[in-house]
Amino acid sequence: MTNTNITSFRKDIYNLLEQTIKYNEPINISTKNGNAVVLSEEDYNNIIETLYIISIPKLKDEIIERSKDDDYVDESEVNW
Repeated sequence: MTNTNITSFRKDIYNLLEQTIKYNEPINISTKNGNAVVLSEEDYNNIIETLYIISIPKLKDEIIERSKDDDYVDESEVNW
């Protein structure tokens, strides 16, 4: 995570945002009143999807059970 203060963020907002989008690295921006975090849209969407999936108890349990199955294939072994 990139850490910066609000003054530095304002000075280099374009480059910081481009870096966040390109590398999916969040930015922690500190201010006098607290901190804020900037995420890429991709990271944000992934978080929202994960929260949705784990909010459905039976779906979460099914995913966990299937990951224990012998028929489970690691992503690295799949030919896309």
